Amino acid sequence: MANPAKRKGDSAEREAAELLSQITGFPVRRKLGAGRQDDEGDLDGIPNHAVQIANWADTAAAARIKPKGAQVQADNAKADFAATLVRFRGGTWRVVLTVEQWAAYLKAINEDSAA
Repeated sequence: MANPAKRKGDSAEREAAELLSQITGFPVRRKLGAGRQDDEGDLDGIPNHAVQIANWADTAAAARIKPKGAQVQADNAKADFAATLVRFRGGTWRVVLTVEQWAAYLKAINEDSAA
């Protein structure tokens, strides 16, 4: 049987996948093989994204550490965008980005509006 931290993480990934499926309309699901050297994110189904999920008691640490890992995963997946979903106590979710990740969205939006 999985350890408690793994169960907590797996549960958060399922919860995030369901939430993103509902609000985006994309069929989002958990990826298998998390933690591998060539990890490409926790979720599948968000186009051109690597998505990292964090359900840590220390949400500040999750917001500080996880986005960097999401970027490595985006690089592995050859995806243009990386995002981290951090679960706060009570089930509130927030998307956390590095400044560089946020800038990638701005550039993409401006390219689309210029076309």
